[in-house]
Amino acid sequence: MISKELISKSPLRILEKSTQGGVGKGNIGIIAARKGVGKTACLVHIATDQLLQGKNIIHVSFAANTAHIVSWYNDILKEIAQRLNIADTTDIFDQVTRNRVIMNFKQDSVTIGKMLGSLKTMMQEGHFVADVVVVDGYDFSKSTPEAFDAFKQFAADLQISLWFSATTHRDDPSRDEKGVPTILSPFMDAASILILMEPRESYIHLHLVKDHDLFPSPDSLHLKLDPQVMLIAEEAK
Repeated sequence: MISKELISKSPLRILEKSTQGGVGKGNIGIIAARKGVGKTACLVHIATDQLLQGKNIIHVSFAANTAHIVSWYNDILKEIAQRLNIADTTDIFDQVTRNRVIMNFKQDSVTIGKMLGSLKTMMQEGHFVADVVVVDGYDFSKSTPEAFDAFKQFAADLQISLWFSATTHRDDPSRDEKGVPTILSPFMDAASILILMEPRESYIHLHLVKDHDLFPSPDSLHLKLDPQVMLIAEEAK
């Protein structure tokens, strides 16, 4: 099993320390970037970090095929184990599989109410009490602030953390006065944390735009996505 010492050395502890304790129960975090930059990898690494602490995760995907999601978890777990010099990963993989549920929806054919109802049924009648729900591939251009508020209420009612990925568009780089991409501006009242993934020469910088009621400077979060192994890592200061 992963020791507490190794968990404490995870770069994701920097996210918690650099923000007001992370997303927190009842709140929503959003990771945003252009398509293909690595949003799913970030979400899976965040979810895996929680799984390694013994927490339960529901991963909601809007992709047509979820097989690649399982592959992401397996690949990221292998990379983490390799970095921690863990030879026998059987127990770790078993723990992750046992504590993770993947659910698939089509955004165009399911209402937010029905989707949240399915999640609630899984957590209450399915006897799988999730600590974190990851929502990957949600199309904010097809959503409304009112619909997104339902996610916020869901998180508050069940006292869970919600993490979303959001796709920004290359042909619309505009941001509002607080640095929020215009496609996401209408949803900021419901979101506690917003992180933008910004490609640099050899890595992807994680820019903390919103931290609960604060809008920090662009270099306040010293984290990056390593494109070679697709893991979140500490950025050189």
